Amino acid sequence: MNQHIYHLSHIDLDGYGCQYLSQQCFETIDCYNANYGPEVPARLGEIVKKIEQDKFIYGEKVEALILITDLNLTTKEANWIEKESIRIGAKLQLLDHHATGASAAERFAWYYLDTKRCATLITYEWLQRHYDFDKSNDLARIVKAINAIDIWVNEDELFEYGKVMLGMISGAREIGRILFPAEDRAFKLSMIAVAKNLVETEEAPIALDDAIHQTKKAFFRQDKNDTKDNLVATYVTNLLTTDKQRLTIEYKGHKGILGYNVGNASIIGNASMVANEEYAFYMDVNFRGNFSLRSNNKLDVSAMAAHIGNGGGHVNASGGKIEGYKDSFVYADVRQFVQDYIDKKCQ
Repeated sequence: MNQHIYHLSHIDLDGYGCQYLSQQCFETIDCYNANYGPEVPARLGEIVKKIEQDKFIYGEKVEALILITDLNLTTKEANWIEKESIRIGAKLQLLDHHATGASAAERFAWYYLDTKRCATLITYEWLQRHYDFDKSNDLARIVKAINAIDIWVNEDELFEYGKVMLGMISGAREIGRILFPAEDRAFKLSMIAVAKNLVETEEAPIALDDAIHQTKKAFFRQDKNDTKDNLVATYVTNLLTTDKQRLTIEYKGHKGILGYNVGNASIIGNASMVANEEYAFYMDVNFRGNFSLRSNNKLDVSAMAAHIGNGGGHVNASGGKIEGYKDSFVYADVRQFVQDYIDKKCQ
């Protein structure tokens, strides 16, 4: 029987390190990421729904495995996902190293906890043991580097290299994780792949540090070279354009594209308006409810900002703040909240 992996992991170097390994081990895999708090059960709920959809399509020909790494669950969360796994006929495995999960680890057989190793190292050894993965140990050095920095083994020879990797991933904010999760993940995993290839070079930490800028440009480059900001703007604009139906909001009959924590509104917002002539404005809202508005002589967004957010600015570039904004890690909820808020302001 074929196996389909549904892999949920954390949003730091260690969490993405686990997915860097799993994507090389398994042919059929869907990846998800979550930070701690309510995002964890929300992502688990997404996985359960996806498994149900896949089973409807493929029947019982595929065995589902829910793999959770670098995230500790509360006893309540663990109990819920165990019951759901039984209900939908999925296997369950958690691999973690955070001591806060000790009570759940004691209760559930599928909950593996080892506080002496990072999750990437635990996942690596688990994959080697159960799936005959990386028999040549080609990935051992990069795993060792992640382990050194994640559990802070500063005497390890790869500690400094791991430190550069840690900053590399935490600084990879060019793509919105909530808005475009698959692309954001691919970006970060591509950077880990480059780090893997440089780990054996002379003065490896410096070599990787020097390579980060070019690595980012290589990921975003499409037809021709340009500054990194312009390459990112073109890449994100293409994502916004391709997915604009999902991202559409309206204000007084004018269509707009709603971004979420995208940033760089001047470049990306204006590029989006040029690329999508049928849209009158671009709006990017952040997790605090602050928003930026851009237009291309199709709508006075300074008036819009004043109307909906006590803001203002210029005709084609303005901003404000949404009153009573409720943040979410689910983009559809953000879009619905913003649209409802605009609609109430326009009544």
